[in-house]
Amino acid sequence: MVQLNLARHYTLGLLSDIPDEKWFWMPQGGVTHVAWQVGHIAMAEYNLTLARIRGILPQDRELFTIDNFAELFGRTSIPQADAANYPTPSALRETLTRIHAQSQQELPALADEKLDQPSALAKPHPIVTTKLSSLLWCAQHEMIHAGQIGLQRRMMGTEPKW
Repeated sequence: MVQLNLARHYTLGLLSDIPDEKWFWMPQGGVTHVAWQVGHIAMAEYNLTLARIRGILPQDRELFTIDNFAELFGRTSIPQADAANYPTPSALRETLTRIHAQSQQELPALADEKLDQPSALAKPHPIVTTKLSSLLWCAQHEMIHAGQIGLQRRMMGTEPKW
C-alpha cells in the first residue's frame, strides 16, 4: 500500500495546477490528454486492486461516474480530443479518489498468505498473474502514466513540479 500511496501522491501533485480547460488538450500528433490519463489510472486501480484481488462486486458500479467508464479508459481505449465524450475533470478526480479510498479500505484485510494466489479474474493479464503482482504493477503502472502527465504538462507550458 505504501507504493500505491506514493504513486498517488505524485500523480495528484502533477494534477494540482493543471487548469480544467487544459485536461482535454492534445498536442499536435498527440495520442492522449490528461483526462484520459486520469480516467485510465482510476480504471487500472480498480482492476488491479479490487477486481483482480476479490472479484467484481455489484456495488462496484457506484465507484464510477458513468456506465461506459471502461470503454473510455480501459487499456484498449483510444483517447479522443472531444471533451463532450468524457466526464468532467471534477468527476474524473472524484472517481480517482473514490476508487483509491475503496482500495485503501479493502486492502488491509488481504492476508499475506493470499498474495501468491492467482488473480480473482479469469481474464488473463499480460503482466499480472498473482494478487501480489497485481498490487505491485498498479503502483508501477500509475507512475508510467504520471510520467506521461508530466510530459503533457511541459508541452502545454506548465512548469515542472519537482
